[in-house]
Amino acid sequence: MALTLTWDASGADIRVMAWLGGAQGFVLRDHWWLSSIGHDGTKRLAVLLYLGIVWMAIRPMGIWRQMPRMQRLEIVVGISLSLLAVTALKRVSLTSCPWELRAFGGIANHVSHWAWGVTDGGSGHCFPGGHASSALAFVALSLPWLASTQRHERRTGQKLLAAVLLMGLVLGAIQTLRGAHYPSHTAWTALICAAVAWVNQRFFTAYRSWSLRDC
Repeated sequence: MALTLTWDASGADIRVMAWLGGAQGFVLRDHWWLSSIGHDGTKRLAVLLYLGIVWMAIRPMGIWRQMPRMQRLEIVVGISLSLLAVTALKRVSLTSCPWELRAFGGIANHVSHWAWGVTDGGSGHCFPGGHASSALAFVALSLPWLASTQRHERRTGQKLLAAVLLMGLVLGAIQTLRGAHYPSHTAWTALICAAVAWVNQRFFTAYRSWSLRDC
């Protein structure tokens, strides 16, 4: 949180985008690999992964059979709520994407995403980073293992978390290179998904404790 707030307040977003684009826009905006593979392809892969996890929660196989049903439900709910939280924030955000700014050949003026209710003249709905959430929402996948009392399960959770964060960073970087999102958008997406996953995990932990006491 401290690092994200510091970056956000420093104005580094605009400086980074100025390195990547100019008055003619962003050279890599329509780059085939970034747009077709890095954006469209990974989004489809994320949907398939999400559906696979939902299926494993219903019809568990392999290591999923070792997990209690409530933990499997916790993962699905955590991922779903993370995606919904980012989508809801984007829906109400008036912040436009960098490629819409006048400085990069667009029509919008730069307005901080903290200036609630102030339009920048663009289409808005660009904060936080939706594409990065395709990976970062899966932070919830790692928490049951991270919260385990077994060392080997915690190591599994650490590996899952590292993979999710790395993929989120890659997807966020792709959109920044294309001019679609500021770096801070990815950082805020990570914080939002982590916060939602943590609250969800605490809720399910409390529910399990309550159920055991009730029994």
